[in-house]
Amino acid sequence: MGHKNSNTLFGIKKILEILPHRYPFLLVDRIIDLDLNSNCIVGLKCLTINETFFQGHFPHAPIMPGVLILEALAQTGGILIYEKGYKDKTAVLLNVKQAKFRRPVFPGDLLYLHAQGIHFGSRGGKVEAKALVENKVVAEAEIGFALREKDQV
Repeated sequence: MGHKNSNTLFGIKKILEILPHRYPFLLVDRIIDLDLNSNCIVGLKCLTINETFFQGHFPHAPIMPGVLILEALAQTGGILIYEKGYKDKTAVLLNVKQAKFRRPVFPGDLLYLHAQGIHFGSRGGKVEAKALVENKVVAEAEIGFALREKDQV
């Protein structure tokens, strides 16, 4: 799945219907690609200097915290899980394996969030995820999730 164009499949209104997250923890602005047959999704986070974390994370040389890149990837994976038919459940983070941070992410960057489903089941599953800026991998990880009833989250 490429991201040559940034067509919007789901905008912020649809994302707000799917994910329980809200400001300042909603870290996906758009979904630009989704292929349920190959279990792939691509989200987009448009970073500006106005992000709250840039105010305190190296304020004189602001970079996006790595854990928030992982959270953005997990949220993108959560949208994939929802679209795979788990609409009555909420995916919660279970584990993160093999996380690697390759490059810093700065204000003004477009962060492309790729998630590839590895396993989906009634209790949970996992996705392989990677974040890219200008077609270069900035972070990657295997993210495990558990499925919970919506009223338990």
